[in-house]
Amino acid sequence: MIFSRNAFGGAEAVEKECVEYYEGEPLSYMTTTAVASLRALAVTAPVVPTTTRTIEQFQRITLPGAPWRYAITSNGGNILVDGVPDPTWRSDIDDQVRASGATLAEVGAELRSRIDDSWVTKYREADELFCYLVVRIDAVPAGFLAEWDTWCRAHGWSASQQGRKIYTMPDAVCKSLAVAEVRRRLRESGELSGDAPLFTAGDGALDAPMLRVADAAIRPRHGELEDLNFTAPALTVTETTGILAGAEILDWFHAKADSTVPVVADPA
Repeated sequence: MIFSRNAFGGAEAVEKECVEYYEGEPLSYMTTTAVASLRALAVTAPVVPTTTRTIEQFQRITLPGAPWRYAITSNGGNILVDGVPDPTWRSDIDDQVRASGATLAEVGAELRSRIDDSWVTKYREADELFCYLVVRIDAVPAGFLAEWDTWCRAHGWSASQQGRKIYTMPDAVCKSLAVAEVRRRLRESGELSGDAPLFTAGDGALDAPMLRVADAAIRPRHGELEDLNFTAPALTVTETTGILAGAEILDWFHAKADSTVPVVADPA
C-alpha cells in the first residue's frame, strides 16, 4: 500500500501524500486516491494491516483508516490489539519456534559466518523473532540464497529475498497463521459471520501462503512474486505497477467488499 520514491514505477507526476517519515525525512507515499480509498474501506469492512515490518517500523506509518482494532506485524509474529502487542499470541509463537528448529541466535551465527561487507550493508534482528540482511543486489554471490535456504529448511527456517532485503524466517512465524487467528477472533466476537470471505493482497514471497488461503487475492504486477511468476487459485494480478498498483488493489478490495454483505456485532 505504501511506496518509496524509488518504487513509484514511473508515476512521479501522480498526486501523492507522505504517510511515513523516518528521522524527520519523508520516506513512503500513497496516491491521494489510495489514501481516501483505504480510509473508506476501513469503514465498510474489517481491514487488518499485515506486514513483515517490526512493531516499531509499523507504528511510524500514518496509515489511513487508523486506529486499527487488529494489525499484524513481524510477519505474523505479533498481533496488535488496539495498538498493543498480544502477549499470549507472542508467547505461543516463541514456544513454537523453540520446538520446531534452531534458535535465532544459532541461525544468526550461521548466517553471519556466510556473509561479508563486500555485499552486505546491514544485518538486523527483528523483534527477537527473525533476521534479515540489507544487500547490494548486484554483488550478492551467485547461489547464495538457494544455498542459505537449503540450510535453513533443514533447521525449521526458510530464506527469501525482497528487493534489497534477504529475510531468514522461522517456519512458525507466518502471516497466514496470524490472519487465521484474527479471523477466528472476529467470528467469535460476532463481527464476522462464519462464512465471511477473506480477501488478501501481497507482493513478496512471505505473502504467498496468505494469498493461497484467501477466498480471493490480488498481487501487483511488480515485486518478488511477479519475478517468481507466482499464481494461485482466485488470484488477480494488477494491470498497473508501482504506486498506481496500490490504488488499483484498493479498488479491487472495494469491489469485493461491495459484493459481500458484512455481518457486524449487534451493539445491544
